[in-house]
Amino acid sequence: MRSVHYMLALLVVVLWGVNFIFIDLGLRDWPPLLLVAARFTFVVVPAIFFVRFPRGSFGRILLIGTFMSAGQFGLLYTSMALGLPAGLTSIVIQIQAAFTVIVAALVLHEIPSRRQIIGILIGLVGLAVIGLSLQANVPIVAFLVAVGAALSWATGNVIARGVKPGTNGVQMTVWSALVVPIPMVALSTVIDGPAEVAHALTHPTWGVVASVVYTAGLASLVGYVIWNSLLARFPASQVAPFSLLVPPVGVLSAWIVLGDRPSIAELIGGVLLLLGVAVTTGVLKNLARGIRNGPRRRRKIVVRQAPEEVSASS
Repeated sequence: MRSVHYMLALLVVVLWGVNFIFIDLGLRDWPPLLLVAARFTFVVVPAIFFVRFPRGSFGRILLIGTFMSAGQFGLLYTSMALGLPAGLTSIVIQIQAAFTVIVAALVLHEIPSRRQIIGILIGLVGLAVIGLSLQANVPIVAFLVAVGAALSWATGNVIARGVKPGTNGVQMTVWSALVVPIPMVALSTVIDGPAEVAHALTHPTWGVVASVVYTAGLASLVGYVIWNSLLARFPASQVAPFSLLVPPVGVLSAWIVLGDRPSIAELIGGVLLLLGVAVTTGVLKNLARGIRNGPRRRRKIVVRQAPEEVSASS
């Protein structure tokens, strides 16, 4: 990867990390499920007219949308509306990596490796530390709902494994979003009441508009386009580690903008959780391999260039 590609990867990290601030901004004026519906409406329209339908059955795409989009974000937005701080939410949701391995073992009978088991245990310990150290103003139910969002995301990940090769994340994001708007509006009407939903729809605030534009346009569409273009050009082992920078950006940005200052215990739990994710996904192993192989590659390049330098000088 060249410097421009590292900059693009970091841009995606910032887009996804700051995403939680804009979610919080929208939740100040609109019910959570209605805000989710608005976000995915603008993910679908007009992108669906320009993005090709992904290869595979439409039923599987709808299932992915149900768990990865409607379930994950419906629960995530609800957890934040219930009081879970934006920065802490960005950390808790990352336990999905460990949950994915567990769901795959239960559903697909995939036997996790020893490294994955160790990573899952570390991540769950970190999650427990966060849950036990929540500040007094954060309801435990908000934390549990965020854990449910991570589990829904993990379930969607496992279902997505059945999608045929050649399908990219942009296609999946756009077409699976079809399943989100109508059910979310219906649920919001039942939970929040028709009067509140009608008032929200007829009185959109600048905060809601900014939230929808950012989360749908920048975080979902632009972020995925850049991310998947990098995955298409470079090995996943080089690109994937950048995703672990999203929670630190989320915590730092929420701290600066919203004043959400996590406790020391929450930070310790967050570090353990992210360490568990890094071990589970093999990020640490890939980084160690890259560090070991780096000097060898440089030595090989020097050897190949030496004859060219001699030829040029003569």
